[in-house]
Amino acid sequence: MTERGVELRRATAADAPSIRELTRAAYAKWVPVIGREPKPMVADYHDAVINHLIDLLYVDGNLAALIETIPATNHLLVENIAVSPAYQGYGYGRKLMDHAEKLSASLGLPETRLYTNKLFAENVRFYRKLGYRVDREEAFKGGVVVHMSKRL
Repeated sequence: MTERGVELRRATAADAPSIRELTRAAYAKWVPVIGREPKPMVADYHDAVINHLIDLLYVDGNLAALIETIPATNHLLVENIAVSPAYQGYGYGRKLMDHAEKLSASLGLPETRLYTNKLFAENVRFYRKLGYRVDREEAFKGGVVVHMSKRL
């Protein structure tokens, strides 16, 4: 990313505590909506930073957002996208989704996929606005997971 004051870099093992902290802060608003901590709040980021691709977005030296992706044989899965509450509403989520699509293309993958909780209605609207379609819904821990994808 070339925007002044904005830096994107790949996470290392040393970043795991910061990744967990940012993710917990970003997802905290959803706990009352679904009555439990969403999956990203309880993930093992020491493991994830080794086995997945996690890109960190810094604004003026502060960790503002992140995106965690997992390359598969025919798509790139966005496992987690989190924007710090202090940085929400500035377009950083959109920038990271654009980054994921470029990463998909650079890996020769024709599709980007993601999933979210159906009760996270603003997230579903956000992804639809970016051109993602709903592929299917499935029950999960008393709720519904919405699986979405976008052909590149």
